[in-house]
Amino acid sequence: MNVGQDTHILTVVYNHLFEPKTYKPMTSLIIRLIISTVVVIVSSRVLQGFYVDTLTTSVIVAIVMGLLNTFLKPVLQFFSIPITILTLGLFYFIINIALVYLCAYLVDGFSISSIVAAFLFSISLSLIQWIAGWFLD
Repeated sequence: MNVGQDTHILTVVYNHLFEPKTYKPMTSLIIRLIISTVVVIVSSRVLQGFYVDTLTTSVIVAIVMGLLNTFLKPVLQFFSIPITILTLGLFYFIINIALVYLCAYLVDGFSISSIVAAFLFSISLSLIQWIAGWFLD
């Protein structure tokens, strides 16, 4: 092998490992929806105080949570910057819990009876979506 082939191989390996994957936006959206639905289903089985009626309700909860996190959460975070700074970032958890309760209010067949369940669900959903973002973005 000569020097040109060595650099080509290194470029291919670097691009495969470190360059972002190129997925079609719809494929990425569907994968995220499936992941969120699985998190909702697992949470309803594991967490006490977290109840989802059917698989269809789980999909609707995943869609509504995605919409709330996309459109409402940034607005709430912006307007709560002063209190978030005063609480050293802990108010961010309150925003997540409020969004879960809002989703439970909006979706029939989805209920939360404890703040701990809402907190654990919001943390698990955020964590799983963050990990999925590594692979999809």
